[in-house]
Amino acid sequence: MSDDRDGGGRDGDRENVGERFGRLPATADERAVPGRATREEVLAYFEERFGIPRGSFDGHTFWEKGAGKLWAYAGEADSGIEVEALGITLLRTRQEHWKPTTSAALRFGGAATENVIDLGESEADAFVRGHDQRIEWDGDWGYLIAAHQLAGEREPLGVGLYLHGELRSVVPKGRQWD
Repeated sequence: MSDDRDGGGRDGDRENVGERFGRLPATADERAVPGRATREEVLAYFEERFGIPRGSFDGHTFWEKGAGKLWAYAGEADSGIEVEALGITLLRTRQEHWKPTTSAALRFGGAATENVIDLGESEADAFVRGHDQRIEWDGDWGYLIAAHQLAGEREPLGVGLYLHGELRSVVPKGRQWD
């Protein structure tokens, strides 16, 4: 029996299939599906972009369903599994700039030390309502984790896109506060 860890599926097919979850290979040397991210690349992305330690993802397996829609699952499953969801959406790849999801920010963003923008109360309120706002930021442009102090702790609110002095809320409509 072959090990289909990188998502070849039960039938030995080595291409991306939109309705099946394929497990990410550990490294590029193990990649069989062209364009599929690897576990190493995902860990490096979160570590380099957000300072999230690799150990934060221990116990999680990474999966792709569709073209570049990555999921994190706290457990094991057979590759090629045909279910609607598996764990949480984690990251969008196969585009110019990888985009972390709100779920990823909420689950793993508490460990972030880089590219986290701390928002005051009114800024945080506007952000979770889906509003874009002018904010000064000395850090990198691109996708950031937006956070706010709650009960003395930094709590992630979601993902924002910072460009040209503007923080754009990319909190999905279904997760925005009214």
